[in-house]
Amino acid sequence: MAGEACPCGGGEFLLCCEPFLSGRLVPGTAEALMRSRYSAYVREDIAYLKTTLWPKYQRSFDGPATARWAADSHWTGLSVLAVSKGGEADREGTVLFEARYLAAGKLVTHRELSLFRKKSGRWYYVEAVPE
Repeated sequence: MAGEACPCGGGEFLLCCEPFLSGRLVPGTAEALMRSRYSAYVREDIAYLKTTLWPKYQRSFDGPATARWAADSHWTGLSVLAVSKGGEADREGTVLFEARYLAAGKLVTHRELSLFRKKSGRWYYVEAVPE
């Protein structure tokens, strides 16, 4: 929809995360991938979450549980707190973020330092790492 705000807070959805979620483009940075994954949670695009997960972990991805969590959560915002590497010329990077959502009537803040790696020109989410 024209003018619809992107869930990640990066502007208009059609110009921000939609090209990634639709598969027309791939995120060029770790931060862009992280933002698009947040948008995928908001939009309950579980297939995108699986395909952007590090290939080694895709087989054990629990799609039904992820879908339940995404559906049961009312996503209220994303804040990117820090980015280390993860640029177009890098092969690895981290993004520190806070995602806020309502679950069972409680406001929850999920804070995570995420590790991202690039393989064959594509960024993937690998795992949460200690701050």
